[in-house]
Amino acid sequence: MAKGKVDFFNDTGGYGFIETDDADEDVFFHMEDVGGPDLEEGQEVEFDIEEADKG
Repeated sequence: MAKGKVDFFNDTGGYGFIETDDADEDVFFHMEDVGGPDLEEGQEVEFDIEEADKG
């Protein structure tokens, strides 16, 4: 399980990016994948990294 912090979150679009040392680039997420309350920039999170069709 990777750890990081929310670097950017677009509440209107329901997506954002997580900064982590476990990947070369920030990790994209969509709130459909979170299944909980909205995240806030700077919030620490634990997550699994999966590569989607778009990368």
